Amino acid sequence: MSPNGSDLPHRLKGVGGTPKSRRPMRRKLLMAMTAGLVLATATGCTYKDFPRLGMPTPATEEAPRILSLWQGSWAAALAVGVLVWGLILWSAIFHRRSRTKVEVPPQTRYNMPIEALYTVVPIIIISVLFYFTARDETKLLSLSKKPDVTINVIGFQWSWGFNYVENVPGVTGDAKTDKNLDAIPARFKDVFPANAGGVYDVGTPATRNPQTGNPGPTLWLPKGETVRFVLTSRDVIHSFWVVPFLMKMDVIPGHANAFQVTPNEEGTFLGKCAELCGVDHSRMLFNVKVVSPERYEQHLKDLAKKGQTGYIPAGIAQTSHEKNRETTNL
Repeated sequence: MSPNGSDLPHRLKGVGGTPKSRRPMRRKLLMAMTAGLVLATATGCTYKDFPRLGMPTPATEEAPRILSLWQGSWAAALAVGVLVWGLILWSAIFHRRSRTKVEVPPQTRYNMPIEALYTVVPIIIISVLFYFTARDETKLLSLSKKPDVTINVIGFQWSWGFNYVENVPGVTGDAKTDKNLDAIPARFKDVFPANAGGVYDVGTPATRNPQTGNPGPTLWLPKGETVRFVLTSRDVIHSFWVVPFLMKMDVIPGHANAFQVTPNEEGTFLGKCAELCGVDHSRMLFNVKVVSPERYEQHLKDLAKKGQTGYIPAGIAQTSHEKNRETTNL
């Protein structure tokens, strides 16, 4: 080391030997923070949309439970993020090396309390998230309540079909023994109405809703009544997603899925396939029209008048593995 310390780092000098100002860097940081705030707030959302954190307005009695779980997960993630960002900034600002010093800060090999803390805390966070997820999932997938309406939703490349398992005046048949519904397990057929001849509707990618012009067939549902969807596929895995219901479920060949909702808002909503199912996956759209029970019954009669009686094939029959699993559970 030179006697006068000339080989030590010196503060950067500006013109005339004066220290270079840090103001430009601070100004750039302020501009970046301002731009980030503008990007976060200058959207098309109103103040009423922010509490939903990007989710649409719930349209079923079950949807608020899903929204609450979504909000809680985001709140937990934000709290953890703020803590981590705070520690990073605190370390970067208050533990940075000074430009006039060259000494190495004290080195710590390990700290047992801190290591125990960042092991236990994540376990607690995951356990809490698991509890609320398992609790809500159990409630949402419960089929204990007998539905008022049962609809077999069929996914196929590249549209949707709907079997309304109902007693429709003038239509004869029995959904429990109909060969077209062989893909549906017996445990789901137990709630089928006796001697339900039923009606159906089926679409193509070119089908459009006559009122809105939106592409895809239209599924009609009665407001205020519990609807059970029995999901089957004719070819590959699809996913049945009604956006404002905040609920979606896979439609799997050789395996029937089911869930229940109670629509509580009239209107026409958008639905789509949420599983990449092939080249025309983006065209697998449909509409959901929630109406009064009286209009729903009239729609079934209108389908019968059009000759759309009985049921279309539900899809691929259950695999042996699924049949064995169902027998074991029964």
